[in-house]
Amino acid sequence: MASSIIFLILLFSYLGFFLDPSFARSPSALVEEQPLVLKYHNGPLLKGKITVNLVWYGKFSPIQRSIIVDFLRSLSSEVETTAPSVSYWWKTTANYRGGPATVVVGKQVLLENYPLGKYIKTTSQLAGLVSEVGENPHSAITVVLTSADVAVDGFCMSRCGTHGSGGLSRSRFAYAWVGNSESQCPGQCAWPFHQPIYGPQTPPLVSPDGDVGVDGMIINLATVLAGTVTNPFDNGYFQGPADAPLEAVSACTGIFGSGAYPGYPGAVLVDKTTGASYNAIGLNGRKYLLPAMWDPRSSTCKTLV
Repeated sequence: MASSIIFLILLFSYLGFFLDPSFARSPSALVEEQPLVLKYHNGPLLKGKITVNLVWYGKFSPIQRSIIVDFLRSLSSEVETTAPSVSYWWKTTANYRGGPATVVVGKQVLLENYPLGKYIKTTSQLAGLVSEVGENPHSAITVVLTSADVAVDGFCMSRCGTHGSGGLSRSRFAYAWVGNSESQCPGQCAWPFHQPIYGPQTPPLVSPDGDVGVDGMIINLATVLAGTVTNPFDNGYFQGPADAPLEAVSACTGIFGSGAYPGYPGAVLVDKTTGASYNAIGLNGRKYLLPAMWDPRSSTCKTLV
């Protein structure tokens, strides 16, 4: 049965609502008393050349697709970009057992006619969309991306994206799903570019690409991709129960820059012209806000700024 990551981008924000104010001003106390450690459960990881196929379910504009594809191509880009870079963020996955995973963009399939309708009822239906790209070998990840007008079971209620696996034994393959939350729950799945539904009501940040839904998708896509390569089959790196694990990025939820604490994403960079917040630069000069990733070398949530 396919596994899934269930996470909410606002988890730390919600916790901050209940924390003692004096504690919130000194979040480092938690790190000192309870170091974050993701246990390795001796399973295979995805390493080497990884092809990421894309299934676009619903209506996405060419600009929206280019933002996401540029992000994926930036992960393992050899083109020199201004620091801090998207590729430097991704290199943290190389610190996990097995070395680096090099991402290349593979097939793209557009399903603008909503073959399953605008409500995807089960995870198995999502997994079924993987077949739209044809064979999905062990060295590939197929990502299903649903547009803002598509509802998915559990979306906004308990998850902003998932990753899972299918197949048997040596033929197992990995897949992931991320939805556009702009019209459904941006306060949950596109924070910090939208005010949170719960917790501290801090002003939202300006999204770097001027699209709250898609910039929120980048955060969630980064989360599930890091989780997929470091815990593809529920026996890699994670903390907690295997059916609801804290993984490479979901264990660091709500942290985007130094000094982050519940309700505050941390110190990030700001574009002087647009006022947009970001912490990573990718191909074509695109700017992104990427979440912290747990680094097994330092056992800390590593940020770019």
